[in-house]
Amino acid sequence: MSSNEHMYDCYKPPEQLFVRGEGAYLYTDKDEKYLDFIAGISVNCLGHNHPVPKAALKEQADKVWHLSGMFRLEHAEILSKKYCDALPFADKVFFTNSGAEALECAMKTARKFHYDNGEPERYDLKGFGPALPGFISLPFGDHDALEAAISETTAAILVEPVQGEGGLRPLPVQCLQGLRKLCDEKGILLIYDEVQCGAGRTGKLFAHQWAENAEPDIMAVAKGVGGGFPLGACIASAKAAAGMVVGTHGSTYGGNPLATAVGSAVFDEISKPEFLAHVTKVSNFLTQQFESLKDEFPDVVVELRGKGLLCGMQLKKTALDVRKIALAKGLLGGSAGENTLRLAPPLIITEDHVREAVGILRETFAEARALPDFEFA
Repeated sequence: MSSNEHMYDCYKPPEQLFVRGEGAYLYTDKDEKYLDFIAGISVNCLGHNHPVPKAALKEQADKVWHLSGMFRLEHAEILSKKYCDALPFADKVFFTNSGAEALECAMKTARKFHYDNGEPERYDLKGFGPALPGFISLPFGDHDALEAAISETTAAILVEPVQGEGGLRPLPVQCLQGLRKLCDEKGILLIYDEVQCGAGRTGKLFAHQWAENAEPDIMAVAKGVGGGFPLGACIASAKAAAGMVVGTHGSTYGGNPLATAVGSAVFDEISKPEFLAHVTKVSNFLTQQFESLKDEFPDVVVELRGKGLLCGMQLKKTALDVRKIALAKGLLGGSAGENTLRLAPPLIITEDHVREAVGILRETFAEARALPDFEFA
């Protein structure tokens, strides 16, 4: 059997080698069964081996694999229309391979917007780190700091409606509405990063849709929109995207036939009202069960975090160690900032899957009681 000794040491994976998946479960080369509650970090929204995207991929694989954007892309055109029909603010879509590329396109779109409108000095983006030139990172939820940071060079405000890596913290509805109003007043573009919290994960097609009158000008999406196949997109209003003309941006693989065929099939599934209603129902049940765990283990759990099925718990014990214990008991989870145990299961999970996960977490937390407390900064 091969090993990962020749791969970069950027990850430290466990010993398990997963070779197949079915629904919410993964199986190792030794046929050991694990409940997957991280879904490739909020990616496998339809679980493993789902027949719909798999059929779309196989059908397209028999036709055309790659063309590049220098030619018309059938499924990219179809999928872009689906996004724009579903999102009131959206008129234009640029397809990418990942969330990082989608955000790069969003930033370029914002800066080009102001440049073409005679304000080339407006190139700063607020609320997004690291602190590179032109980027100002601000404390979460600090409205005074946000107001103070805005200047004549501010091009856009970029936020996640529900933070992922930062600790699973949702922005309240009134904050999203306030950001929209502030951007309108200051002539600033509003950008949402829905790479992790989008694609139905909160019970709405996109997380910002829980707030009325809070539409963005530009939105970056990825992860779940491809259901496991690499796909991202920058979605913008016609006004915001007006400067992105021929030659301003490109992507060799962006919008490729395989990815957009899968993405279109995934969109059709996750945009169904009954599918989103299922996500909401199961996530409400999960929250109730997690509340019980929090009450049962006050020496382990600080608070519940997240929204919908992008959820977790801030812990008093080291989250990485707790995650290892859970893995040994058959549950795959993740971790995020502020010592948070992150759980982002496939959106097709049932209440029985939740009960199974909670049972494993109960055993995990009982064992974790012996671990040293995590030192909060």
